Amino acid sequence: MDKARAHRNRTITLSPAEKEFYSKNPIRISKAAYINTIENKIVNQDIFQVLGFLPNSFADLLILDPPYNLTKTFDSTTFRKKGIAKYAEWFENLLVKLLPTLKSTASVYVCSEWHSSTAVHLVLEKHLKVRNRITWEREKGRGAKRNWKNASEDIWFATVSDDYVFNIADVKLKRKVLAPYTDTNGAPKDWQASSDGQFRLTHPSNLWNDITVPFWSMPENTDHPTQKPEKLLAKLILASTNENDLVFDPFMGVGSSLVAAKKLNRRFLGVEIEKEYCLLAAKRLHLAQLDTTIQGYHQGVFWERNTLNAQKQKIKKPSIDSSIQPKNIPYFILRP
Repeated sequence: MDKARAHRNRTITLSPAEKEFYSKNPIRISKAAYINTIENKIVNQDIFQVLGFLPNSFADLLILDPPYNLTKTFDSTTFRKKGIAKYAEWFENLLVKLLPTLKSTASVYVCSEWHSSTAVHLVLEKHLKVRNRITWEREKGRGAKRNWKNASEDIWFATVSDDYVFNIADVKLKRKVLAPYTDTNGAPKDWQASSDGQFRLTHPSNLWNDITVPFWSMPENTDHPTQKPEKLLAKLILASTNENDLVFDPFMGVGSSLVAAKKLNRRFLGVEIEKEYCLLAAKRLHLAQLDTTIQGYHQGVFWERNTLNAQKQKIKKPSIDSSIQPKNIPYFILRP
């Protein structure tokens, strides 16, 4: 049974006709693959089944969002919580198999929840150069009666070597100025005035509180239980790749990293075991051809949450380009 949804609900879903159409997109790999045959593709398989077939040294950026050490069901599969030592062993086994896919200049981001974050750190230290830990506020989650509410997640930043990309100017954050100081001549001091208010560009820190987790009224939302926001992934991709670099996501879910990569003119490769998520990712990649906007990112700048009026008020429906319109199926624009 389909869920009953509110009139203004923008959650991306798949009709039976769309499922049939997008089922042509995911591929399977059963022999050694060359990068030109798998770039910009979705692979519908278990990552452990395909790692032996992937080429060496093809990825500029690895975004690793593995199952957290929690008992969680994803469509037809369930990951069960392990002891910290067992989870570290599982994660290290995965990481070691992924390392040959990385270029010597590659960067790695690993998403984690607080309980297993230290285990992830220790494994990364054994095999890569750990640079930082990002903590981001995800705001969702129920309150606890005998503990602090869990409202944050970690992202570990590591590199293969000391030669790596980091585009600091591309990930500065535009914040409202609460105390607009001026110099002796009355000119703004380290801030700019605009029709939308007074703002300054600030260096990005490792504490992110400007991220909105996808929810029902956002056009990127799906029913995936742990979907990452496009804005979060756009920050990682812009900071640690250049245009035309390749982003590799072995646990892509519904394809947020792939969509962000496509919108930012990067190549990508995503692997996901769940077919339904692969089909949603394929639809989202198609939508990204019609609308390249990323909520909270405008004209090359990341905006502090709830400060960008152009995107805060409404999101325009994309116009349909007949050259990329799927044939023989009705095309469903996101609900108004």
